[in-house]
Amino acid sequence: MKVVVIQGPNLNMLGHREQNIYGPMKLEDIHKQMQGFAEQNGIQIEFFQSNLEGEIVDRIQECMGEANGVIINPAAYTHTSIAIRDAIAAVQIPTIEVHLSNIYQREEFRHKSLIAPVCAGQITGFGPFGYHMAMISITQIMNEIKAMRDTQQAQKAQQNLQGN
Repeated sequence: MKVVVIQGPNLNMLGHREQNIYGPMKLEDIHKQMQGFAEQNGIQIEFFQSNLEGEIVDRIQECMGEANGVIINPAAYTHTSIAIRDAIAAVQIPTIEVHLSNIYQREEFRHKSLIAPVCAGQITGFGPFGYHMAMISITQIMNEIKAMRDTQQAQKAQQNLQGN
């Protein structure tokens, strides 16, 4: 199973920018923790960060047929990007939206996520631990989908045996 982690604008500045909101941890450190979880659970993981909306849309589209799950922190695009929302809806890959800060405790314009309605879930306000929660969540979702497919295949095989 493969998870692609997509990070939006300014997240490359973690550890430097507004530590009172985002904390002191750098993006590379968050990714190292996620990599450790992935290795322990036999999951391939890939990381992507861009400050450009179109590049994020392209990467989401590239996940189709390649990834079993997506974890995305669209950052400021959460509140403005119909293009990212539409890309997530189009690829139909289970997606978890993550935010380090609690967007509902911040400025009112941050309270509306255009992305959340097309995601399996949203994790907000737990700092870097939110990414660990997202890994647990996406792993559970991927396992449930795999179990459902395995059951369907077994039922088809049983039907084929009975039909012969």
